[in-house]
Amino acid sequence: MLSDIEIAQQASLEHIGKIAGRIGIDAEELELYGHHKAKVPLALWKRLQGHEDGKLIYTTAITATAAGEGKTCTTIGLTQALGFLGCNSMACLREPSLGPTFGIKGGAAGGGYSQVVPMEDINLHFTGDIHAVTSAHNLMAAMVDNSIVKGNPLNIDPKRVEIKRVLDMNYRQLRNIVVGLGGVGDGVTRETGFDISVASELMAILCLSQGLQDLKERVGRMLVAYTYDREPIYAHQLHVQGAVAVLLKDAVKPNLVQTLEGQPAFVHGGPFANIAHGNNSAIATQMALKLADYVVTEGGFAADLGAEKFFNIVHGYTGMKPDLAVLVASVRALNMHGGVSKEDVNDTNLEALRKGLANLDKHVENLKEFGLPIVVAINQFPSDAPEELQLVREHCDQLGVPAAVSRVVAEGGSGGEELARTVLDALNEEHKTFKPLYRWDAPIKDKIETLAVSIYGADGVEYSALAERQIRTLEKMGVGNLPLCMAKTQHSLSDNPSLKGAPRGWTLQIKAVKPSLGAGFLVCYTGDIMTMPGLPTEPAAARVDIDENGIIHGLS
Repeated sequence: MLSDIEIAQQASLEHIGKIAGRIGIDAEELELYGHHKAKVPLALWKRLQGHEDGKLIYTTAITATAAGEGKTCTTIGLTQALGFLGCNSMACLREPSLGPTFGIKGGAAGGGYSQVVPMEDINLHFTGDIHAVTSAHNLMAAMVDNSIVKGNPLNIDPKRVEIKRVLDMNYRQLRNIVVGLGGVGDGVTRETGFDISVASELMAILCLSQGLQDLKERVGRMLVAYTYDREPIYAHQLHVQGAVAVLLKDAVKPNLVQTLEGQPAFVHGGPFANIAHGNNSAIATQMALKLADYVVTEGGFAADLGAEKFFNIVHGYTGMKPDLAVLVASVRALNMHGGVSKEDVNDTNLEALRKGLANLDKHVENLKEFGLPIVVAINQFPSDAPEELQLVREHCDQLGVPAAVSRVVAEGGSGGEELARTVLDALNEEHKTFKPLYRWDAPIKDKIETLAVSIYGADGVEYSALAERQIRTLEKMGVGNLPLCMAKTQHSLSDNPSLKGAPRGWTLQIKAVKPSLGAGFLVCYTGDIMTMPGLPTEPAAARVDIDENGIIHGLS
């Protein structure tokens, strides 16, 4: 089989104007970025208000492993499969970050014959949205430091500046830095650091905003520092929200591309799901629901991360309710949850597979907590034995959850026909009403403990002294009624990445709780979570090259 990039480069793409026309977007409504990608203006959202919403299919997965689950491939493949069956379908995805693209994960445009294209553009600079977020965020950081240097009229305490700098790259040495070295004219010396751009509050604001004015107002509410008297300083006090909105005036517009089989796809926004809210822009999904009969979207990582945050945060701000959840699993990943090493995941081991199914069981249980019908997509790899696939099918039958084997990576839309038909059948059945897990106005600790016990399977929660103080401060500030964005490892249901399967007998460790008032949630930092990743021993960047003809190689 050809590599992902070879498949993408050999594909025959349609002009993006034709893709747009099939879903009712006029040519004059497109802002073209070449022949195969375009932005759509926010005015389109207003024009579509009277249109009926399509069905929203939310794709999530079991807990991430090095063996691969295939959630993005399944999201794109299901969109293609629905198109193969003659349905008007559309995908909604996040934009890949350069950090993972050149780090350990690689790109995020799908794989095999289940991709969004142009793959190289999407995985690299695309339309510049993430760069715009980076520049706008760093403008705010610069304005804070400038205010301190220029007489400090807001009485900002340099040791209580909350806003860091950001960079869209994995760069561990920038996690903790000192700025302002040098002479008097070089600023105040203080400690700070960098976060990765896609974990920034500004990226979350971009993805939750309902338009440019809403974005500007949210930016103004960002808490950027405290005074010497411990009073909060907000971005609007620096008069920076207008400039930030100017820098993001194009980034806020959804990006339209296509799948390998010509279905439309919005790829817009890129928050990580382990350290941010992990879903593509709300306005892109809302637009898509007006344009297509079936919209397939996904959240980052597993159902305890991206999905939980969509159901409890995105739903609360937009009212969007998924009609069905697709839970992606692979035999290889289940084997790892059963104790098998990455080197041995291709070996048939039914005992390990049975043990690993506990992780799938927990995610099914979690999705049922939200009142959603579920379809399990078994993402087939070439090494999967028939008896392994049958074991997973039979186990899902025992759970009362329909399952289908998906071969979209190897076969494209036709390889997802069984999955698409199973999804359509499930959508036609009566099901319970979707509901969030907690009330926003519940006490902060009650919300944390609900997630810890009900979603993660913890026995309880322990708070650091810092987290206890921060919770008291937040409730005193009157912002305890915001939803929670848990910053937690993606490698385990617990806060310990080494615990696979469905761990029991553990306690969730809350290290800090910080407000993202512009985004509209409280970030709870658990375990040893980091907001600036590092590169692995063998970075993916070392495999990427370009030849004399401008052809890119090694991108995955």
